Amino acid sequence: MSNEKIVSSVNFPKLKLTVIKKLGHCYHNYEVGDEFILEDFTHPPKNFCTGLVKSAFPCLYGLTFGAEFKFMQNTKSITVTCPDNAKLSFKIEVLDSQDKVVISPQKEKPKGPSPKILEVEVDEVCGHCFFGYKKGDRFQVTGLKTPDGFCGAAYSILFPVLFALNFGASFSFEENPLCKTGITCPDGGNIRFKVRRINNKDLL
Repeated sequence: MSNEKIVSSVNFPKLKLTVIKKLGHCYHNYEVGDEFILEDFTHPPKNFCTGLVKSAFPCLYGLTFGAEFKFMQNTKSITVTCPDNAKLSFKIEVLDSQDKVVISPQKEKPKGPSPKILEVEVDEVCGHCFFGYKKGDRFQVTGLKTPDGFCGAAYSILFPVLFALNFGASFSFEENPLCKTGITCPDGGNIRFKVRRINNKDLL
């Protein structure tokens, strides 16, 4: 079965965003206590704030694929802040098949970050790359640190995957569940990347 067919058969969980803090005027008039349900990480509610989607997407993506945030009391949740002067804060939670919040209690408060070693590889070249990337080029990333001199447009697309893998996500539909393939350059799809987590111990 092709990777595309496997992915199309995966049921992604619903996600809930709740406004938990308000420090300024919100152009969408969101208030503390407001709740928003996403049918999955690619389907926000109609007219939902796209600024918040940009800020929240790595978290939505990570939670969808099993990331855990062990600094949270419920490790299957995370808070995210509005990018417009931190006017609002939201909690993101995963919903089960009964639309109940998934709870994974914090077992022990971590002493600090435990960044993973991640590797970005150029998997396919389909056209001209301004940065001159070639098939087989590899870039090592430690946790959420940005690779020096790396293409910003490509990194913006790669970041949700890097973020997810750093916090323990995996992809059951991939040949290697610790490797995500098919991450495509936004400039004409000229470059396709894959990202893998090299070490899988002591997940943060």
